Amino acid sequence: MSPAHARLLTPTPEVLAAELAGFGAASGEAPARARADSFVAVRIGGLSSAGAAALAATMHTEGGQVVAGEDRGEALVLGTRAQFAALVQALRATGSAEAAQALDDLFAALDRPTPPLQLGRYTLPLGRRTLVMGILNMTPDSFSGDGLDFGVDAAVARAQAMEAAGADVLDVGGMSTRPGAEEITESEELRRVVPLIERLAREVDLPLSVDTYRAAVADAALAAGAVIVNDITGLGAEPELAGVAARRGAALILMHIKGSPRTMQDDPQYADLMGEIIAYLRAGCDRAVAAGVPRDHLWIDPGIGFGKTIDHNLEILRRLGELRSLGLPVLVGTSRKGFLGRILGGRPPQERVAATGATVAVSIAHGADIVRVHDVGPAVDVARVADAIMRGLDRS
Repeated sequence: MSPAHARLLTPTPEVLAAELAGFGAASGEAPARARADSFVAVRIGGLSSAGAAALAATMHTEGGQVVAGEDRGEALVLGTRAQFAALVQALRATGSAEAAQALDDLFAALDRPTPPLQLGRYTLPLGRRTLVMGILNMTPDSFSGDGLDFGVDAAVARAQAMEAAGADVLDVGGMSTRPGAEEITESEELRRVVPLIERLAREVDLPLSVDTYRAAVADAALAAGAVIVNDITGLGAEPELAGVAARRGAALILMHIKGSPRTMQDDPQYADLMGEIIAYLRAGCDRAVAAGVPRDHLWIDPGIGFGKTIDHNLEILRRLGELRSLGLPVLVGTSRKGFLGRILGGRPPQERVAATGATVAVSIAHGADIVRVHDVGPAVDVARVADAIMRGLDRS
């Protein structure tokens, strides 16, 4: 059995009612209590039967609510932060360390500030404001209609325009990952991205990311001047990519995907959407750290549109704050995606800029640290206003 682990839940009546129903319990008073500012809802997994029983008995004495599935090593715990603090202390006093450690780890992650990240000569002000990552697609078949079809000069010009518009990072991709996309060869992917990254490293003063899940492509891109690797498979395709990032001192973005780009939209289904996403990302982060990547070099991405229906995408955005359970910067990429077009009655990618802005604002309100977009200027404006509201930043 894996070690006990805990994750935050979004304490809305709908989420809590569904969680309680999953444990075979009635909703009771939990949804009403969720309106209290100090109320916290946590789901703990990986418990022994004895650990689940001890947790239930102890939390009841502290005045909180526990629904334990002892046969499956899980528990839903509802209470205030003060009650959780008392619960941890009481569990440790009685020698029931399983749940106590999981809760300690969770609240440490939730309370840990996000520090700025130093990558080579660049300092990324994570934790201070939302970063905007501009997308450069060196593909002829990008879903968004912005593919540059191998034109390095055109890509450099677009990158410079993004820099002028306020981008913080540029993400270079050489293989389309749109739904139904087929893989290209490794040599072709290298041909598309490496010459551009070499040029950008000389002509644009921004940190560069390479969007790839191949270790060899990542290694070549990092040697050419990139400092970040954006892996849409979360190390699911080539786990050795983590070793490349560690050796090169690069940041590593781990995304959740269900299936592959070719198959991911073939009726994706989840028993527990956020739980499965967080478990997948936690496993990827553990693999990365084991390979030598510093934990403060990891970012996570829930993978909007990658093996998700419209309803899944919207639920992720509503519950984005649950990703804080991992204590890592959160990247969100909704830009021009198909679910926005369908919500808007079939609009093409180029007419989804305002809709993207809405998702950027919501993402920032729910804790996103980085937003990945095609249209940098509008996203920078949205981020500035959202940061002024949510972070209290003075933008005058």
